[in-house]
Amino acid sequence: MQAKAINEQVAVLFGASSGIGRATARRFAEQGARVVIVARSNDGLESLATEIKQKGGQVLALTADTADYEQVSRVAEQTVAHFGRIDTWVHLAAVSVYGYTWEVPPDELAQVIITDLIGQIYGARAAIPHMRADGGTLIHISSVLGMRGMPLQSAYSAAKHGVNGFTEALRLELRHAKIPVQVTTIMPSAINTPFFENAKSHMGVKPAGMAPYYQPELVTDAIMYAAEHPVRDIVVGGAGKLLNVAQRISPPLVDELLVHTAFKAQTLPEIELAEGPNNLEAPLSSTNQTHGTMSPVRNTSLSSWLDFNPGTRKLLTSTVALGAVLLLRRALSIAEPQSRW
Repeated sequence: MQAKAINEQVAVLFGASSGIGRATARRFAEQGARVVIVARSNDGLESLATEIKQKGGQVLALTADTADYEQVSRVAEQTVAHFGRIDTWVHLAAVSVYGYTWEVPPDELAQVIITDLIGQIYGARAAIPHMRADGGTLIHISSVLGMRGMPLQSAYSAAKHGVNGFTEALRLELRHAKIPVQVTTIMPSAINTPFFENAKSHMGVKPAGMAPYYQPELVTDAIMYAAEHPVRDIVVGGAGKLLNVAQRISPPLVDELLVHTAFKAQTLPEIELAEGPNNLEAPLSSTNQTHGTMSPVRNTSLSSWLDFNPGTRKLLTSTVALGAVLLLRRALSIAEPQSRW
């Protein structure tokens, strides 16, 4: 399936008021796409819509809660009514709660699953009927925690594992039904967005991610690439790829590593948090920031750049392989015993 160029697309973005969603909405609009921005609260959407319009972009701002299927379905219907179709549907909305599982209230655990997993299922369910005739792309934002669960974020890890399983099943259903919709799962490493400031914490201190952090624009790069190129999975950030490789090689070894590092790394004990504001059950009125306050932050990722430049990646792989063969041949020639005759 050949995707349209970005400037010919109608793109819908759930979770667009802040973080990765805000950065990505800007990029779609800057490249000429007609953009539908969606979030639970109008506060962040209004400033983003104004920004896009001032730069000459076409945008429709809609308020909807991804946990409510009727609201999600109305977004799809309003998009088609306003712009005529849906080409790319990007689902970014997510929340989290930090704490030992047995200390987090059951309704909070359920809220994370509903928003982060059920919401993504609702999104695909609502979008596909409008995309099945002309095709399009579903881009689901998972996480490296969808490949490897992390302590203190059990519900979030479960939801992201669920997203990965859902997209695998959905991809096969679409192929079998011959519906020309591409499904891409993007799994970012820790990203420097307001996600951590907005998460609810039962740890008594401000929550954090597993450093290093990457800027949200790197995830935007992955989303833009997937919108134009049929790709199955993208892991953003070399740290996430290393974690995935380690998990595949030896899960018990990763268990041992994380039990000694992850608890301290995911909390900021110098920042006490008695009961700070969070967006678990309701949006924050000031949620309109793209970047967070975490550090250290990486602005680039060589591994991700190679993902988006497959020709260069193949050349580099071939060069490395050839160099290894030549080194091996040289080593063997040196080690070969000399004849006495």
